[in-house]
Amino acid sequence: MPEATPKWKIALFWGLAAACALPWITPPLALFAGLVFAFVIGRADPGRAAKVQKFLLQASVVGLGFGIQFGAVVQAGSTGLAITAASLVATMGLGLLLAHWLQVGQTTGRLISTGTAICGGSAIAAMGPVLGAAAGEMSVALGCVFVLNAVALFVFPAIGHALHLAPVQFGYWAAIAIHDTSSVVGAAARYSPEALAVAVPVKLARALWILPMVAVAAMLVRKPGGKTVVPWFIFLFVAASALASFVPVGAPAYPWLVQAAKAGLAVTLFLIGAGLSRESLKSVGWRPFAQGVALWVVVSLVSLWAVRQWVR
Repeated sequence: MPEATPKWKIALFWGLAAACALPWITPPLALFAGLVFAFVIGRADPGRAAKVQKFLLQASVVGLGFGIQFGAVVQAGSTGLAITAASLVATMGLGLLLAHWLQVGQTTGRLISTGTAICGGSAIAAMGPVLGAAAGEMSVALGCVFVLNAVALFVFPAIGHALHLAPVQFGYWAAIAIHDTSSVVGAAARYSPEALAVAVPVKLARALWILPMVAVAAMLVRKPGGKTVVPWFIFLFVAASALASFVPVGAPAYPWLVQAAKAGLAVTLFLIGAGLSRESLKSVGWRPFAQGVALWVVVSLVSLWAVRQWVR
């Protein structure tokens, strides 16, 4: 049996996680603190951390809705619909070609392509059972996506500022090119409030494509039985935005809810960083990682060019 995690380690872990909710802790700093903890001290309480991480991310996204006008949500979601559909098809096609060329396992290649095309770990988790993915294949795809998420959180805002991207341009770019919702929100929040207001609804509209994508995969691979989880928190985000826009009586509470959501996001990013391990990095291997990096770079560059041309 594996050795029990020392109590001091668990206490330190949750103490640092709670400290990330302090107002002066930025999302990148929280993620970096989690990474340092994982590589210096090691993972702690991973089972409970995964559950808290999932809940906090969804609750934080809903809370951010109280700070975004409903009209902006509708406009961002509808404007990005055509771009999303085109980018999903192109990303999946290119990802499968890269997987074939690099001789990546079929299921692993499909998982990485799906995670890049839609919303990272959530898409991989939903697609895995449908594809009949083994635990090792899931861990490889998730590990690859996680590393690129961590890189994006630091690199994207720097590139955006260097290229003088308008907030709306950065919001679209982050929503299309960054895998997971948590890193999209973290990068956009670091860039500007205006970028965050665009990035969140566009990313959540993109996340809804998990449902048809899983349905199509179930028909094509003929491995039914995987349970599709409906992302209800997306609809709650829209409801929160509508409430803040049309029910002014709650105005004094809305800023506090948004601030709590930002604190929850920082804690989420710490938990994500602390969940990385040397073992998960080693399990990825160079071929799947090369597929993920190549696909991500192409998607990032093409989407960057597109938003600079057409988004004003």
